[in-house]
Amino acid sequence: MRICLVTPASPGSHHGNRVTAVRWRAILRELGHQVELVQDYHDHPADLLVALHARRSAEAIRRFRAQHPEAPVVLALTGTDLYPELTEADHPVLELADRLVVLQQLGVQALPGHLRARTHVVYQSVPTLPPTPSPAGPPSPEHFDVLLLAHLRPVKDPLLAAAAARLLPTGSRLRIRHAGAVIDRELAERAAREDRENPRYHWLGELPRSQALRLLAASRLLLLTSRHEGGANVVSEALAARVPIISTRIPGTVGILGPDYPGYFPPGDPAQLAQLLVHAETNEHWYHELHHHCTTLRPLVAPERERDSWRQLLTELAPARPAGDH
Repeated sequence: MRICLVTPASPGSHHGNRVTAVRWRAILRELGHQVELVQDYHDHPADLLVALHARRSAEAIRRFRAQHPEAPVVLALTGTDLYPELTEADHPVLELADRLVVLQQLGVQALPGHLRARTHVVYQSVPTLPPTPSPAGPPSPEHFDVLLLAHLRPVKDPLLAAAAARLLPTGSRLRIRHAGAVIDRELAERAAREDRENPRYHWLGELPRSQALRLLAASRLLLLTSRHEGGANVVSEALAARVPIISTRIPGTVGILGPDYPGYFPPGDPAQLAQLLVHAETNEHWYHELHHHCTTLRPLVAPERERDSWRQLLTELAPARPAGDH
């Protein structure tokens, strides 16, 4: 089958939607399909459209539906589509899709009831990395390293980590390393200032994904400070790397880690975050509880699980295609 895969994120971007789209292209090709990855849809020959982001891909979906009224459309909903809530403007685009994809189980609940039956949960996987030594080395004995992988944009609330770092006790060994691209210039200026003035916070700028994953593997914790997420790639990456997570209690993370996970704090609360960071550093039993919980969830992000999810979704759509149309 010829599949047109649309993501608004530009080639070479390290944004989550691009990372997801590139991985899905590989999965769909592995399943035997021809896949073209584009930023928009303009007359590309295709038997199926897969589009990420309801709002930014809305015109692409409408064009494809007008040109191919019988061909199926799969729409993957991102964090800004689902949260803080769906708007009325999104509903017409959702109705055009034959299947909807969300990245964690609570995403289904954010949709109107009549759309839930056509919605698939596809957990994001992390391909197995070559077993080569990490240049970042093992976790530092001198520091309790916490990694924040977040681009500098308001929805990520990236400077919350620096604010929490200022509240840590004097004897703490905790060090926050933050990697992310500049989206918001004001936040970049603040991050640079924190890097200069806050000895526990280090902004590393944008890193290649491979380098970021190596840094993650050498960290004691992954930190997620977002106000909203659809289902963050970094959570899957931490689970695959066996690195425990401290996160804001938001549906996009609770839908992956579960409601009983002990490592949540309220969005926008640096004091609560600081308390959890100290607890992870000083309470070995609690840290191992986080680690055990994340280890048990590792199968959720296995590549074969994501591949099987796509196989099932496409099998459901197959009867809608003419026989032999591959």
